[in-house]
Amino acid sequence: MFEYSKEILTKVSFDQRLFSKELKKAISWLKKDERKLLMVWCLATFGQRYSDVIMQAFRHYVK
Repeated sequence: MFEYSKEILTKVSFDQRLFSKELKKAISWLKKDERKLLMVWCLATFGQRYSDVIMQAFRHYVK
């Protein structure tokens, strides 16, 4: 599911609203350890453009 989430997020990264929606969906599907990996990957891949969106989506899940 982790790899699938990365694929979807890459495909929808052109639109902030859609990216946020799909990111939240992916977070809800993944296990705790996979969420951390996804956060690191998202920040590395899309951090320049969507760092606020990413941190907002993960604020309740990753501590």
